[in-house]
Amino acid sequence: MTTTSETWGPVEPVEPTLSVRQVLTLERVLAGEPEVVAGASQLDRAVRWVHVAEAADVGVMLSGGEMVLTTGVLLAGDEGAQAEYIQSLHRAEAAAVVLGLGRAFPAPPDVMRRAADRCGLPMVVLHRPFPFAELTEEVQSRLVRRKFAAVSLSESVRTALTGLITAGAPLHRLLDEIAQHSGCPVVVTNLAHRVLATAGERPAVDDVLRDWERIARQAGGNEVDGWIRAELVGRGERWGRITLCGYRGDTATGRLLADRAAEALVLHRMLGGTSAHTWEEQSAQSLLTDLVSGVVPARQLLPRARAAGLPVNRRTFVPLVVRDGEPDRLDRVLRMLGLPGLVAELADGAVAVLLSLARDQDATALAAHFVARLRTESGSSKAVVAAADERTAWDDVPAGLREAQHVADAVADSSAVLDLPAVVRLKDVHLRGLIRLLRDDPHVQSFAERELDGLLCGAGEDLLAVLRTYLATGRNKSRTAQLHHVSRPALYRRLEAIQGRLGVDLDDFEQAASVHIALLAHDAQQG
Repeated sequence: MTTTSETWGPVEPVEPTLSVRQVLTLERVLAGEPEVVAGASQLDRAVRWVHVAEAADVGVMLSGGEMVLTTGVLLAGDEGAQAEYIQSLHRAEAAAVVLGLGRAFPAPPDVMRRAADRCGLPMVVLHRPFPFAELTEEVQSRLVRRKFAAVSLSESVRTALTGLITAGAPLHRLLDEIAQHSGCPVVVTNLAHRVLATAGERPAVDDVLRDWERIARQAGGNEVDGWIRAELVGRGERWGRITLCGYRGDTATGRLLADRAAEALVLHRMLGGTSAHTWEEQSAQSLLTDLVSGVVPARQLLPRARAAGLPVNRRTFVPLVVRDGEPDRLDRVLRMLGLPGLVAELADGAVAVLLSLARDQDATALAAHFVARLRTESGSSKAVVAAADERTAWDDVPAGLREAQHVADAVADSSAVLDLPAVVRLKDVHLRGLIRLLRDDPHVQSFAERELDGLLCGAGEDLLAVLRTYLATGRNKSRTAQLHHVSRPALYRRLEAIQGRLGVDLDDFEQAASVHIALLAHDAQQG
């Protein structure tokens, strides 16, 4: 069963405690006309419980966080006992003391007030008679409800995320769920602050990533300005962290969401057999796919590239594409050579590599060195890498990646008929490369259809294969007959049929060239 975000509902604050300040705003408390006479700077202390106590040694009965209510009846007339009472509360780490004025103390006692000020203990006096039982009941009921709400939210979050995991949801779906209910960007990083995944409204995420490393290190482990972090720990090993960036709710709720998210990510990794490294690959794949598609302007993708660990300031970018490559192997080669770059598998089995080099480095030599090491690692001397000319402007990177893709496509068609270098560029694939770049042009498509019309249906498909071989071998009839396992007379008859259907003379160079270009365009469009 897939759990959707609607099952969560809005996330309400789940702080399991009240602050002293919040207690003093309760309607029943206001009826007692409360006045803070000491420790006013400590009113945000958490009240874990309310305790009524008159004994002078009340501290021994406390465990910390209590708001102590007293009439001071046992303290009247004994200034030493009054000072010790406050000291005892301080040592027990009480949240505050509330003194009901009356017969014992018609006015706030100076000794208690000064002692409370010295140790920073909030001291409140009630100017009107007030049943302590009502205050105790009100605060205790609110604390119980809040604790129940915290437990309820914790379980609903855990159930929702576990449901997504068991339904096979990908990582980004889990993060989207957390981002939706936290209402802020969510960032997952490794221990080196390298971004593995993000979620949230894109503009807000980009604002966070724009100077990610500095912001992340500055935030450190402090939960300030809504930056709430949870460590990702599995099998005793800490391997990353998740951060809620700029969470606007109360800290306890944010910490709960972050903790539940961390549990879900660890579970997702364990059940899916993935790793932080795999998440790095997914992050790189998403970035490079967006760059190639051009759907998102390159300038908007710059923060993501920087946060992914790619140097982008004053760099030379070299786009590479490897057909039928293995991303892990390519990434390993980059690490061996110490070359900064991103590796990601694109569509149709192509693997893109975006190198980021210093301006004074020789891009051509390093690309060749990369291919040489790749051949050594793969154990094949035939590994061919398609490359675009280096780019010095980030905005030109998408066009470079698309160019490298076109070259890789042309290499797939040309490898059997062309003697290619290890690093193949557009100039090395000649006419095939040009056709690949122009294959989506309507004029080229129309030209190919018009030139090959007589062979694009029915029995013409067999003749089209013969024509393809004949032109690829430089119109070598003997070689064509051999490759198609037919006699020369049989080949002549097929060539005559081709010429008749197309209305051309293949012995005429210009006509044969026109048909050849149309066939290359047709194959590029089909491929």
